[in-house]
Amino acid sequence: MASLHPFRALRPLPAQAAAVAAVPYDVVNAAEARALAEGNPLSFLRVSRAEIELPPTTDPYADAVYAKAAANFTRLRAAAPLIEEDTPSLYVYRLRMGAHEQVGIAGGFSVDEYEHDLILKHERTRKDKEDDRTRHILELRAQTGPVLLTYVADGAVDAIVARATATRPLFDVTAQDGIVHTIWQTAAADRDALVAAYAAIPAMYIADGHHRAASAMRARATLRQAAGGGPVEADAFLAVAFPDDQMQVLPYHRVVKDLAGRTPAAFLEALRGTHRVRDGTDTPNGQGDVAMYLEGRWYAVGLRSPASDAAPADRLDVSLLQDQVLAPLLGVGDPRTDRQIDFIGGIRGPGAVAARVDAGEAAVGFAMHPVSVADLMSIADAGGIMPPKSTWFEPKLRDGLLTHLL
Repeated sequence: MASLHPFRALRPLPAQAAAVAAVPYDVVNAAEARALAEGNPLSFLRVSRAEIELPPTTDPYADAVYAKAAANFTRLRAAAPLIEEDTPSLYVYRLRMGAHEQVGIAGGFSVDEYEHDLILKHERTRKDKEDDRTRHILELRAQTGPVLLTYVADGAVDAIVARATATRPLFDVTAQDGIVHTIWQTAAADRDALVAAYAAIPAMYIADGHHRAASAMRARATLRQAAGGGPVEADAFLAVAFPDDQMQVLPYHRVVKDLAGRTPAAFLEALRGTHRVRDGTDTPNGQGDVAMYLEGRWYAVGLRSPASDAAPADRLDVSLLQDQVLAPLLGVGDPRTDRQIDFIGGIRGPGAVAARVDAGEAAVGFAMHPVSVADLMSIADAGGIMPPKSTWFEPKLRDGLLTHLL
């Protein structure tokens, strides 16, 4: 069962919320973060990506970056200002992106349940990224970026959400990308009702934020040791949980830097020897179909069906592409570490794939069909691991609107 923990959020005043709110630290590079924060001293990117205030050559994992993050957090708390709630609360968080809308619950979720796989995972994490966010949490004594969770939609939760969203919101922020972030603070009765309703939900799934969750677990261990082993505020990690029937998953595209010594014509001939290849568009026709961009043209590539006894993760298009094309024809090894491959989040669109190839930064690109939430859940239920960069959830939550102090 899922345990939900109210917390005393650190948050901006409504008038400053738009200035403070920032994209997650890991969806932009340093140059993009610097551009987004330019001219805005309240941008939370100055906390989550503090290297943007240091020379461009600065190692993002240098001691000076974490010291700057802590100093900027202290400054922002006074300058915005950021206020801490008097009593623990839960929040309803609605995202609107064009015609798409999803409404979730922001609160604390159990680190113990994460550690014991009651909150299910579907990705492996990288130690360097865990090290980074663990240190960030410990330097700030705060979790500043929420994890994105999902669960099988529940009528009791939906009813409470409908009641809460009929009241006046705490924030109603339209971000630079046009996505609208609306947050309600729940009344005490709804807060308690949500805690009870979540206790009946059988499983929670991490959709996005595996490194944040893993880092919260590691930071909790350090803080518990410092506290003599007793309960600490870090026993819960900050997350927003959305019902599965509202989640929107976009694909993660692939580009490969070279053709493993082949000319484009030779690569195309080799591919046609193993797969059905025809003229196409920048959008795959459906599952089992990949849009490939090569020498200024889009092709439709039909992937071969997986073996009947294949594991759920091995049935995904990204797995089939890796096993049937990227490894045997292009020499791409482990996609987690091989520098020949790069990934483009679905929000950037297949046009970004073509742009990378046209600019000579890659030799070939592949636009993928998105994975479904049902696929993610079935893989997690089976204890499986999805290939790296399989899912891009959109819209994204914003950092800085709700922070969990430890």
